[in-house]
Amino acid sequence: MTQSQEAPEQEYSADQPFRYFMQVRYSECDAQQVVFNARYGDYIDLAATEFLHHLSADDPSSDNAFDYQVVKLTIEWKAPARYRDKLEISVRTTHLGNTSFALTTDIRNATTGEFLATGEMIGVAVHPRTLGKVSIPEAIKYAMKNGGQGQSVDHAGLFTAPQTI
Repeated sequence: MTQSQEAPEQEYSADQPFRYFMQVRYSECDAQQVVFNARYGDYIDLAATEFLHHLSADDPSSDNAFDYQVVKLTIEWKAPARYRDKLEISVRTTHLGNTSFALTTDIRNATTGEFLATGEMIGVAVHPRTLGKVSIPEAIKYAMKNGGQGQSVDHAGLFTAPQTI
């Protein structure tokens, strides 16, 4: 038997950071159905990629495309995520340099609001073909500083599909 589960309220506020919603999959968990620690790095990378894609519709194969490499990733855990949990991962830019940037992510259970983990990803802008370090384009800097607030990508189906458990 399935029960209806209420989705969290989807608010669009310029005060909110960009949010990425996803559901924990079976292969990401241990025998106790708790997410493996290393998978949080995947979650942060997915959310950062969606955030940056949302800010720039550039063709990744063009010479003008923004590309980057992660040079540091730190994660602090507060509570476990479990199989089939729906996660809300907020992303905000916390540092913008000439070639480097930092994105801070907060991971919450999207249904209960419980805070699960925080992460910081530091990236360096690189040329898409040579992978040599380059300056972050001004348009991307502006978008990273001012874009994405109140926007989201929902891969968990929280706001686009009926909820059942």
